[in-house]
Amino acid sequence: MDELLKFFVLLFVVVEPVTLVPVFASLTDGASERYRRKMSIKAVTVSGVVLALVALAGAWFIRMMGISIDAFRIAGGVMLFLIALEMVFARESGTKTTSEEKNEVQQRADISVFPLAFPFIAGPGALATVLLTFGTLKPDALMTVGLLAVIALVLLITLALLLLTPLVHRVMGVTGAHVVSRLTGVVLAALAVQFMIDGLKGAFV
Repeated sequence: MDELLKFFVLLFVVVEPVTLVPVFASLTDGASERYRRKMSIKAVTVSGVVLALVALAGAWFIRMMGISIDAFRIAGGVMLFLIALEMVFARESGTKTTSEEKNEVQQRADISVFPLAFPFIAGPGALATVLLTFGTLKPDALMTVGLLAVIALVLLITLALLLLTPLVHRVMGVTGAHVVSRLTGVVLAALAVQFMIDGLKGAFV
């Protein structure tokens, strides 16, 4: 249960479903409720498929590439720490979208796959988190099912918030979303450092 809770907190913080609300509101400004619902469901579905594939093939991929678990812990920790810095200081570090990608978004009618599914929901941070967790997991069918259930839970929460975007955005506002992002960024930074410490211990101790 401790591992499942830790994975839930980590994935929830990385996906940032709360701070995704104002972004989604901006991308769908003036659109119909039907369009928002369609984009939300499709984005979460695509993200779920991608994360599930990464989860189930993660351990095999790491072994095939000859990457040690400790090396992956250190690399994953560094990546998550950079994302945490972006969240805490509200800086764009390039982990989400580039300026060229933002310009492309403005010309797209379907925003579900890009940028919602990737890079916002199933972005580099989420993929690294899932790979890190499943790649270091000992063969255990029950734990695997539990972790997949956690992914589904996070995605369901994300879907609920996207479907309720007008209400959530009106209640929380941009400022509220930024406050939540900064607080969760601190938690993510601490978890990222712990990943790096564990990796360094395993590699050099």
